[in-house]
This record gives sequence, structure tokens and C-alpha cells, in this order.
Amino acid sequence: MRLVVPPRWTLRQGTLSLHWLHRFFQLTPYIGEGAKLGRLRYQAHSWKAALVACPLMLASCRLSEIMDSEDVWLSLKPSEPLPSQCCGSGCKPCIYDIYQKELEKWEEAKAKKDRSLLNRKKQQSSNSELTPETFTAFIISSVNQLTEDSYQYTFELPGNSSLGLSLGQHIVLRGLVNGLEVQRAYTPITPVNTEGYFEVLIKCYETGRMSQYVKTWKEGDKVFWRGPFGGFPYTANQYGELFMLASGTGLAPMLPIIQYITGNEDDETFVTLVGCFKTFENIYMKSLLQEQARFWNIRTFYVLSQERSLENLPWSFQGNTHIGRINENMIRSMMDTCRKQPFVLICGSVTFSEDMERHLKAIGLGEESYFVF
Repeated sequence: MRLVVPPRWTLRQGTLSLHWLHRFFQLTPYIGEGAKLGRLRYQAHSWKAALVACPLMLASCRLSEIMDSEDVWLSLKPSEPLPSQCCGSGCKPCIYDIYQKELEKWEEAKAKKDRSLLNRKKQQSSNSELTPETFTAFIISSVNQLTEDSYQYTFELPGNSSLGLSLGQHIVLRGLVNGLEVQRAYTPITPVNTEGYFEVLIKCYETGRMSQYVKTWKEGDKVFWRGPFGGFPYTANQYGELFMLASGTGLAPMLPIIQYITGNEDDETFVTLVGCFKTFENIYMKSLLQEQARFWNIRTFYVLSQERSLENLPWSFQGNTHIGRINENMIRSMMDTCRKQPFVLICGSVTFSEDMERHLKAIGLGEESYFVF
């Protein structure tokens, strides 16, 4: 190997010039192929060998100093999450938990001057690529508009894999809007044992940050999720009856639970679903709900706050629909017709959940008698 010394390899006040460092990086892969510093293989006099070896050794030392400098380590320090990056759903681990864990890893690596500690592989889920700590890309396979502002999105899963979710668990979506990262939690509406795909129900708001991102989605796009989080602990026949209070997209966690019960012929749990929507047109998943209501142990009620008359509804919905806003008397009346002692599930906006809790307590139910998603 003939190693030629470039004319501008110069030392400036004990440090190497930027040009020399640049050339050093280019030549580094070749050092060691029988050309170690102590025995360079090239045709030249010993003084020329010293001319090359000395800068190489100095460069190696200087490079180590640069890579272990405070500025370099600060550039590798994890950034604290913005408030918009927290979905506010009480995820475990939360984005702030992940930040704290990464910060501790960075502090350990910095103390040991070992950057390889920053590249530790994170544990992967056994069922799919979905993990609570890292975001994974999933491809949109179909987009179905349900109402004026709500959509049902289907995402591909590799092979016959499943998300491996438990009942009531949610996953967190990451979006980028005008350079700002935003995260929100959504519950897949597909049964927990679904293979090859999963579906999510999302309502888009006029001024919502995440809504601006979601509105741009189309088939073939990659979307990033992490999870799962939360969940409703449930086993077959654990409760005599589940009384579900759902508002709008709060229907999402209820659907997998209902399908889990109807899909298990040994589960004899009764279910009463009370879906609260503005109008009949705003009711999500009508066909699925009608199909599930055909089972002997499932019944559905609808409360429509902005409908004027039941006569405008299809006859099959008129008998189990109420006009107005759900209130304490309406809940009490429905619960009085429960076939067994009910355990209540609540999902909706913060205001809806707080109102339902207040009504249940007024009826005489304690916190041990209901669960809020």
C-alpha cells in the first residue's frame, strides 16, 4: 500500500487543520490493513513515515477529545417533551416516563464516556411490532367516512399478526402539525383477536391540531403508533350485566367488549349499551350495533340530543331511542330494567364522564360499581 502525504496536512498551534481531519476520516478505513501506525507499509524514507505517523497519532487523540467534548454530549442529550406530545390519557409509560428513562441512559453513557450505551435495543412485542416505548409505522389500507366529520381507518398488520391488545386498551398516535409534534390516544374498534389488520374510529374537529393531520390521510400512507396502554380487566361471566354509557367516539372501547362477549358462547353476561349522539345520522357503526343487538343477551338504547321527533327515524330504531340529553332519571329508568345487577362502563368527553359519575352517585352507586375509560 502506497500512502501519499497530501501537501496541506499541517499542524496549527498543536491541533490539526480541518482539512487534515477531513482527510483523516477518508483514510481511516485503510489504517490497519497491514499499515498500523508502528509499521506503515509504503515506499519512503523513515522521516516521511514519521511525518505521516505523527499527525495520525495526534489526530487520533484529537478526535477522541472532540467526540468526548461537552458540546457533543449535549447534542446527544434527549429533549424534554412538549405539552402537545402528551396525549393526557395516563399512559404507562407516558411520554415523560420515556424521556426520563432516556435521560438516565444518556447520563450513564456520558459518565462512562460510552456512546454505545445509547444504542441499546429496546424490547419488542411478541405479537407485532407495536411497543409502548417506540412509535412504529403502520400502513393505511382503507378510509371510510362514517359521518360529516368522522372516519373509520383500517391499518395493515404483517402476516396474520394481531396487535395483542386486551379489552379496552388504547394506542397513541403521533402527528406533526406545522412543525409541532402532537400525540393523541385512540382505542381500536376491532375485536382483540383480529388478525392482519386493525381499525380506528376518529372524529375530526375544525380547530383540532391532530385533526389537521388526520384529514390529510389517504390509502397507502404510513402512520406512527405506540402502545398499548390502559384496559378494562374482564373475564367471562365476571359481572351479571354490563351497563355501558358511551358518548360519540366513546363507543370505541365498548365495541370490542361486546364482540368479545358475543363471540364466546360460554359467556352469559348481559349487556345494555346506551349510545349518546347528536342526531340519528351521527350514530356510528349502525349495522354492527344492529347485528350485535340480535344476540339474546345484548340490547341497545340511543339518546339523541338534537333530534326533534322519533317519527323521522327508521321504525327499527324508534322503540329504543330517546330524544333529549341523558340525565339521572333516564339512567335510573334504564337501569331499573336491567336483568341482573349492573356494573357500569363510561366513555366519552371529560364533561360527559363527570356528568355520568355524578348521576350514578346520585342514584346510589359507589366508585366500585363503575369504570371510566
